[in-house]
Amino acid sequence: MAKKILARFPAGAPRGAWPAEEFAAHRRSEGTPATVVMDLAADAFLVVVPKADAAARAGMA
Repeated sequence: MAKKILARFPAGAPRGAWPAEEFAAHRRSEGTPATVVMDLAADAFLVVVPKADAAARAGMA
């Protein structure tokens, strides 16, 4: 299944900071099934949603 990237966060956040996880948690509290994945090549965390869900939400707006 294809994914849509909602946000990118550098992997070098200060110790104890989890900005990608916090962003994903806020999206999940709004009903969006966001997850965090690591892009090793870019050294970044990505917050993603299934592409089908993103399209369905766009149609509801």
